Amino acid sequence: MTDFPFKAVGFDLDGTLLDTHRDLGEAVNHALTLGGFETVAVNSSKDLIGGGAKLMLARAVELQGDLPEDEFRVLYKKMLAYYSEHNAVYSHPYPHARDVIAELKERGVRVAVVTNKFEEFARSILTQLDFIEPFEAIIGGNTMGKGPDGQFLAKPHPEPLFEARERCGGGAFAFVGDSTYDVKAAKAARMPVVGAAYGYCDRPPHELGADAVIDSLDQLIQALETR
Repeated sequence: MTDFPFKAVGFDLDGTLLDTHRDLGEAVNHALTLGGFETVAVNSSKDLIGGGAKLMLARAVELQGDLPEDEFRVLYKKMLAYYSEHNAVYSHPYPHARDVIAELKERGVRVAVVTNKFEEFARSILTQLDFIEPFEAIIGGNTMGKGPDGQFLAKPHPEPLFEARERCGGGAFAFVGDSTYDVKAAKAARMPVVGAAYGYCDRPPHELGADAVIDSLDQLIQALETR
């Protein structure tokens, strides 16, 4: 148990640890309705997830035309307000999520969440699901603040992963995620990355560029042991 190759493991949230697409889809549809747009099938929200809620709504709007920037900002704030009150209605951990986190902890491995979801939303959902206690760090899309370009330092920027590793005490760190944002962030940070093929992959899983790909979280420990 002491020869595990990583001191800490970071996890993306949406599509990796938690299936959150229905709550996200409901929030997008709430905003679309307020904006006079047609709603989208909730399951189609899986194809829109990635890069955070703002990009998710922008993609949904773009599918039906366009919206002036000032009007979009108003709509986006309304979406966030709705989501803040309805972010764990249907969301739930993926199969084996709790067990694999518990096994990593038993092995002395520290665990963290690195998501493009705002930190307060990530903490709220994990708290409501009684799943926040194991994590030594929750790094959200807004945790690191904004860079010189005025954009949040979120994935695919590597800074959130560096911060998660530091908060976990340093040492060998691996990351697990389901999107190109996750893989690009890990590659930029020069960290091994495992792709979650069961998630909301924005490319075919084996084309994400991950070092390994798993079909279920119960395959993660073995995948990490062989890195």
